[in-house]
Amino acid sequence: MATASAPDTSLLSLLYRSYPTIISPDATEPDLLHATPKIFGKTTFTAADEAELKTLLEKIAVLKAALKKEDKEAVANVLSQLNAHLATKTTLLGAKPSVADIALYALLAPVVEKWTPEERTGEKGYHQIVRHVDLVQNGELFGLHVPEEEKVKIDLDDVRFVPKRADPKEEKERKKKEKAAAENPDAEKTEGKKTLVVGQGKPEKAAGEQAAAGAAQPKAKKEKKEKKERQPKAAPAPAAPPSPSIIDLRVGHILRAINHPNADSLYVSTIDCGDAPGSDNTSLDEATGKTVRTVCSGLNGLVPLEEMQGRKIVAVCNLKPVTMRGIKSAAMVLAASPRVAEGEDSHAGPVELVNPPADAPAGERVYFDGWKEGEPEKVLNPKKKVWETFQPGFTTTDNLEVAFESSAVPAVQGQEGKPALGKLVTASGGVCTVKSLKGATVR
Repeated sequence: MATASAPDTSLLSLLYRSYPTIISPDATEPDLLHATPKIFGKTTFTAADEAELKTLLEKIAVLKAALKKEDKEAVANVLSQLNAHLATKTTLLGAKPSVADIALYALLAPVVEKWTPEERTGEKGYHQIVRHVDLVQNGELFGLHVPEEEKVKIDLDDVRFVPKRADPKEEKERKKKEKAAAENPDAEKTEGKKTLVVGQGKPEKAAGEQAAAGAAQPKAKKEKKEKKERQPKAAPAPAAPPSPSIIDLRVGHILRAINHPNADSLYVSTIDCGDAPGSDNTSLDEATGKTVRTVCSGLNGLVPLEEMQGRKIVAVCNLKPVTMRGIKSAAMVLAASPRVAEGEDSHAGPVELVNPPADAPAGERVYFDGWKEGEPEKVLNPKKKVWETFQPGFTTTDNLEVAFESSAVPAVQGQEGKPALGKLVTASGGVCTVKSLKGATVR
């Protein structure tokens, strides 16, 4: 059972217990703002991160004071703000860990523990705060030393109401309107008065004049439309022969990857796939200013987390996005694994990520040599099973090159001029490879 009757004491104890080489046992007041880069030394924090961290710590201090005064209205207000803030983020800073996450956890753990299931995940519950508490106390990203008996017991499958996932663009627009309204609260009233002034004058006279003008004009006789000869319908254009080029393969650059907060087998990666700002299923990465996709991959336990950081990969970018344990995944990372007999575990490993050329830029198109017809579809229709049709042909050669073996895909067999084995290449001509797996399946 979580115990934290005095949040400051609990937080200080938690920090020292988890990071004894950084937090002094003699400290009486933790310097949270400056402790963050010391504790999370492998993470780069920008000036914007530091400014947001300061704002978040101030908000947590406000929440602490409201809880102490038992001001229910103020507490509910701050909780709603924090819940909305976390709706589009993994951590308080987006994807980066900070002491603010730990401070919020230390403050709210005993509060969340007392909430009923309805208060946690009901229609008016604080879903994101509950999810955040579970992430901080269990996630390797923070590495906290919290004994099992002190952890808040959270059943991730006990969701009483599934809220609509917050759209980052709508959230940004909402905050913009709130800011404008706060700066000029009389704007709406003024606008209303202007509308009334425009409508004033002599409406009766104006209406009468319009009626008179209408009566003065003789009604035009409707001319009979000449019957046009029906033109024979053009024959439909012949369907293009099936090709793996319909799949949108691109070079992706993983900026960072973390463990999925709600699934032990998944990683959550932030990937630059070369999308234009504002594209569907993308967001703005605050740390780099790049347009990125969030991608969930079932690679936890198969590929070390450190190998997922800052590397180039090949991404499938036009599969229909899916929500995986609460996080929307907008692409798929290509990886190779040994072929297995029917009935055997296809996810047993080993697994190797597909490597594009090191100098290939994020977003560069990737295709199979000899199969470059047209442009990929914007989104593959899952009902047509396009990916399932072509994936059996994705393989690796004895030279560790990724290729498309047409004989493995009945839909493309018999097409003239097509190679039996087309290498996976970038638009600039580089070949995509794997580390050591020969004759593997790629998916």
